[in-house]
Amino acid sequence: MATKRILTALLATLIAAPLLAQQTTAAKMKPEDTEVYEPVPPVVTPAATVGAAPSDAIILFDGKGLDEWVSVADKSPAKWTVADGAMTVNKTKGAGSIETKRTFKNYQLHVEWKIPTNITGSGQARGNSGVFLASTGSGDTGYELQVLDSYENKTYVNGQAGAIYKQGIPLANPNRKPGEWQSYDIVWTAPTFNADGSVSTPAYVTVMFNGVLVQNHFELKGETFYIGKPMYKAHGPAPIKLQAHGDASEPISFRNIWVRELK
Repeated sequence: MATKRILTALLATLIAAPLLAQQTTAAKMKPEDTEVYEPVPPVVTPAATVGAAPSDAIILFDGKGLDEWVSVADKSPAKWTVADGAMTVNKTKGAGSIETKRTFKNYQLHVEWKIPTNITGSGQARGNSGVFLASTGSGDTGYELQVLDSYENKTYVNGQAGAIYKQGIPLANPNRKPGEWQSYDIVWTAPTFNADGSVSTPAYVTVMFNGVLVQNHFELKGETFYIGKPMYKAHGPAPIKLQAHGDASEPISFRNIWVRELK
């Protein structure tokens, strides 16, 4: 019993010693010893209204034209329809998905989208589209944040609105009714790769959907695929892509798209 008491006392001393040392050090410090003055964060003027672009944002679509966008297929000028402050998927042959002329690495992105009021169909055939957070080639390649009418519309949960397609199930379903504008606020951390093409750090994404957190620093396992497991392939800064889904029952509209580049 004596040995046990000695061991208990020794253990207590070992636990208490670092805490006591920390308290002793803190007692000798001044408040300014832990105050940091540089680097000074840049001044960013916030928007006057929620969802509007702050002063350092790059405006990707302001409702007037598609100058910042090209066709994914051949990099020709984007052929979607612009009217009433929104751009709408054009199902005309040759229109297809569009992507930004600029490339990005890490960023904060705001995008608003709307499913038509007269939407028909069910499941994945009910306003299917997507925001590709990095477009890595022709076609629907990259990392997709799903756009879909998920208001009282049942489908596989890793394919509903707010999902990282076939990877990340959204934490909630805050969908508004078809005909109402929805918003995504996204923080994207791009993957990095070693010289041999292997993954150095994976991609992460945080998504607010209509102001509700649906992806919380989610770690992606690779690019998103309709068939097969996700996987990475090395790439650098990439465009942001909006999908023209071939079997969407009605065209989807987008507006108020802006991005802030992050380090």
